[in-house]
Amino acid sequence: MPHTLDATAVRTWCALALDALGRAREEIDAINVYPVADGDTGTNLYLTVESAARAVEAVFDGHATAGPAARDRLPGLADAVRAMAHGALIGARGNSGTILAQLLRGMAEVLAAEEPPGGPDGGEALRAALRRAVASAYEGVARPVEGTVLTVAAAAAKAASNAPGGAPEVARAADEAARAALAVTPGQLDVLGRAGVVDAGGLGLVEVLGALSRALSGESAPPEARRERGHRAGRQDAGGEAPATRAWCTETEPTTGCRPAPAFEVIYLLDADDTAVARLRTRLDALGDSLVVVGGDGLWNVHVHVDDAGAAVEAGIEAGRPHRVRITHFGPAAGTAARTREPVQRAVVTVVPGDGLAGLCGEAGATVVPAGPGEPPASGELVAAIRRAHAREVVLLPNDPELRHTAAAAAEQARTEGVRVALIPTRSAVQGIAALAVHEPERGFDEDVVAMTAAAGATRYAELAVAERQSWTMAGVCQAGDVLGLIDGDVAVIGTELAGTAETVLDRMLAAGGEMVTLVLGAGVPGSVADRLERHVREGHLAVDTVVYRGGQQAAPLLIGVE
Repeated sequence: MPHTLDATAVRTWCALALDALGRAREEIDAINVYPVADGDTGTNLYLTVESAARAVEAVFDGHATAGPAARDRLPGLADAVRAMAHGALIGARGNSGTILAQLLRGMAEVLAAEEPPGGPDGGEALRAALRRAVASAYEGVARPVEGTVLTVAAAAAKAASNAPGGAPEVARAADEAARAALAVTPGQLDVLGRAGVVDAGGLGLVEVLGALSRALSGESAPPEARRERGHRAGRQDAGGEAPATRAWCTETEPTTGCRPAPAFEVIYLLDADDTAVARLRTRLDALGDSLVVVGGDGLWNVHVHVDDAGAAVEAGIEAGRPHRVRITHFGPAAGTAARTREPVQRAVVTVVPGDGLAGLCGEAGATVVPAGPGEPPASGELVAAIRRAHAREVVLLPNDPELRHTAAAAAEQARTEGVRVALIPTRSAVQGIAALAVHEPERGFDEDVVAMTAAAGATRYAELAVAERQSWTMAGVCQAGDVLGLIDGDVAVIGTELAGTAETVLDRMLAAGGEMVTLVLGAGVPGSVADRLERHVREGHLAVDTVVYRGGQQAAPLLIGVE
């Protein structure tokens, strides 16, 4: 049954797109040859849409819990599409993911307007939204190249503009035109023709537009059938593998041949005004290639391939405030190395909240997944880390109770790919450190998991946080600026300064006994705090050792573990 273009349709679209990209991810990764054959386009698109879907779900959850007066109300279309676009922007990965985020932002500009064009059937609004999406995507790419995701998007928008009927008919026309445009991309870009593949980003967009069509029409065509049609259209001789040579083609002259790719992919979010971003585009365009800068209203997502990653980040610092910086070294034969080297027997994948802990866990041999304040990793990121570990057996340490379901979903996905995964439900980074300390790859898998689980379970954990507002807690009423001591997740102590509150927390934790105290200092916490706490433990609790790490985490100034 056809569906109205409303918030529920947006929610369904995100869910169907995420499912379709999950199924198509490996195929899209395998045909990723442009602009760099690094085999991650499908994964990047999946992570981008996953972030968009989570943002939409948060809007629905907010309305469901807003109180009795709002409990039965659903969010409006404007709220849903704004959330979708914002979620995609902050979660965008890679070249194609960044472009997709801008396409969604362009659509949101039209659909979230006070008076979207057209009548209640949504057809005219969707036509205008797709046209604006393509225009904004071309604006965001420094040097557009035909035969890519941009070409597929343009064909979809053109067909939508000429399609009669309401939103379901418009979406179907866009979907069909996108698939037709995808099939001819090998003839438009030499690197695709030589590899015998269609454009990977274009194939991902076909999956997204197909999901939109199904969300609005109510159809339930199996994603496998859609991908098989796309497979026959473009991958005549690809054999499911990306070329063994990593290369890129100049965007101004893409048919004249290829040369070695830049060494790094640099991605970051940027808080900056429009004038600063215009200057940033010029500077980054001179530094590298595959430049995409998307966003607006003070928040931008910057993507570029460069040889000098530091210069790319410095350019962002001059323009505004870069954050969530991701620098990836492509390395030789990126995209094929993981497929050609032998997997190790066992690896540990751990989520960590700060650079210091990331270095500590990395030195211990773990594959690290960073987690910023308010930015927990998505399940796709955990799956990508499990793949990056390239092991037959993986122990997964989420180190956060809020990641329980996310980590379980990632473990289940990895198991379907043939990896044996054990999820240890660690609730804090200090429990993860304790588990990693007893990890021994030479032991049997089950024995190792039992030992790591026991070490984590024997570690009580606490964190010190600063209250942002007045609120009720298990320990009484706190005021903004108070220091909160949370033991095993519950507020147990309210204080006025960090070290004194931490001493009270330590005394309560050690009252039940303990042999080892672990202190993890957050960003900006002076070493004198650790010195004072070490002295407090030494003087008040005999035979208890203390170890200190500078974790660098932003959210909590101090983490405490007691074993």
